[in-house]
Amino acid sequence: MVTKKLTPRKASKRAVSARKKPVRRRVSRKKVNWKWKVSPWLVAGLFLALAAAVLYPYFRNGNFASEGAAVPEHAHAFCVDLSHHNTGIVWDSLKVVVDRNGNTTKDLLRAKAIFPVSTVILKATEGEKLTDRKFAEYWEEAGKRSYPRGAYHFFRSSRNAERQAQNYISKVNLRHSDLPPILDVETMHEGCTKQDLNDRVQVWLKTVEKHYGRTPIIYTSDSFARDILSSDITKHYPMWIARYNKDEPKFKSWTMWQFTDKAVLYGVSGYVDLSVIQ
Repeated sequence: MVTKKLTPRKASKRAVSARKKPVRRRVSRKKVNWKWKVSPWLVAGLFLALAAAVLYPYFRNGNFASEGAAVPEHAHAFCVDLSHHNTGIVWDSLKVVVDRNGNTTKDLLRAKAIFPVSTVILKATEGEKLTDRKFAEYWEEAGKRSYPRGAYHFFRSSRNAERQAQNYISKVNLRHSDLPPILDVETMHEGCTKQDLNDRVQVWLKTVEKHYGRTPIIYTSDSFARDILSSDITKHYPMWIARYNKDEPKFKSWTMWQFTDKAVLYGVSGYVDLSVIQ
């Protein structure tokens, strides 16, 4: 048998080839794109939702409203009720502007009639200790413009009536042109009977009347005056009745009628409580 001899060069190449490892083919993989693909519609939707959440309280409170509630026919003397909830007050410009449809408006170009504000009533106190945080400022500002002013106390039937009266007395100084003291009584806490409520209200009224020497005014709702308050109160005190309706209160012996909490007033941001005076 004849064996073929390899040349030194060929033997060297074969040895090197034998030592080489087999080459593995790489499997191509697509790159994963981890970037978020944000739809412009999604961005617009989120923006609108955020804007709505921010602006909703302003629309709800009427800050951007140019038209408000209708005014009762033949009304000409108006009283506005203000507290810390009302802002942006231009005290020299308070006017009730009525458009051709009989609604309150802030647009002077649409005015059919313009009435001055006859009286400004402010929330003064509540319960035994609370004071409206804008009362002192607004009371002074209204006084500088010589508005007839009124100050009311929000009555809490669950609190001591005598201490509530003293809270009011300690915060409110009345001048001769101001309205008498005003008691806002429109709620009755659980467990309080009608007799309890009326007895406590009488304590407040008599304490305040003795201090100021003037008969207080009662502010309450139409139904509260008819169903809850005793005739000893409703027949002996001037009544300021709240009834948000185009029709007059069913309680007929009213001195003032708060006909809406959605009026717009020239000179005040947002909606206001507006009343007519007999």
